[in-house]
Amino acid sequence: MSPGKLCGRHVLFVVAVVAAIPTAVFAQGAGIGAAGELVDPDVLRVCADPSNMPFTDESGEGFENKLAELVAAKTQRKSVSYTWYPMATGFVRNTLRANRCDVIMGYAQGDELVQNTNAYYRSTYVMIFKKSSGLEGLESLEDPKMADKRIGIVAGTPPSANLARAKLMRNAKPYPLMVDTRSTPSMAEVMLKDLEKDVIDVAILWGPMAGYYVKEINPDLVVVPLLKEKAGRMSYRITMGVRPSDQEWKRTLNKVIRENQSEINRILLQYQVPLIDEAGNQIKG
Repeated sequence: MSPGKLCGRHVLFVVAVVAAIPTAVFAQGAGIGAAGELVDPDVLRVCADPSNMPFTDESGEGFENKLAELVAAKTQRKSVSYTWYPMATGFVRNTLRANRCDVIMGYAQGDELVQNTNAYYRSTYVMIFKKSSGLEGLESLEDPKMADKRIGIVAGTPPSANLARAKLMRNAKPYPLMVDTRSTPSMAEVMLKDLEKDVIDVAILWGPMAGYYVKEINPDLVVVPLLKEKAGRMSYRITMGVRPSDQEWKRTLNKVIRENQSEINRILLQYQVPLIDEAGNQIKG
């Protein structure tokens, strides 16, 4: 399942990388990397959505942009170039599979459209609510405190099943899974502004999106990672995506991830990404 399907868009899911050069340029012709691989040896060619914060954007402000810069430096690339394409149906086919770029910076582990590297982070869905809202101590969607609350949920995402199981869908306000953020605000931004205006009492979002927009809209909102759900999968490992034929390139990226995990975590935590370790505990900065 791709993060796009997990979270609403990209990572929505899914995701890309960098910018030693902040301006958008289309990938140039591929050079010859390892035998049989069409990976440019001089330029980090990234497949990315041009308007998908906090992941990527054309100005290079997303955390996947920053991660791309790190990867370029560690693989001795002279620069970074982007092939921009909306994170929607056809994204992989028209970018990575068309050999116009060599890596998607953020892709959910297990999606068969790409070959996954090792995961470089694991995150989770979260609940967000106002302080002094009577929800202090809330840890699970099944908590009795949720019974009469108006709940914002992205349609079709994993927490929806838990809301249905807890018979809370009657109180739910659905938000669209996929939106074109070139012309429409991110559904995460819309949902959190509705929370601010008391249209809803609780927002449920993919953690990386929630962390970024909470900081932008109201840092005093309470963010609770969904780590104690009795059923359903709320956390996902995120990898980089490459072509199935690019085995040596995958090994190169795995080495970068392995040797630079602390720096990767530092970048992610700067964007308020909730990081979860393999034991299910939140990693603090």
